[in-house]
Amino acid sequence: MRYAMNALTLLFAPRGFRQARLSLPPIERWLRVAAERRRLASLPDEVLKDIGVSRAEADAEASRPFWDTESR
Repeated sequence: MRYAMNALTLLFAPRGFRQARLSLPPIERWLRVAAERRRLASLPDEVLKDIGVSRAEADAEASRPFWDTESR
């Protein structure tokens, strides 16, 4: 049986996995940010208008690289 390695398994993994434990939070954040940007880009214009975001702003945010998580 194969198991997926997640944050919990890495938390309790042997010391040899120390680097993996330390690098997991940024990777999880990057994946989450990329998914949020895809969802933002998929919103209809009416919804974007309701939240005060233009289509150009949504597209600009969605086109940012996944590792670029700094606020603009």
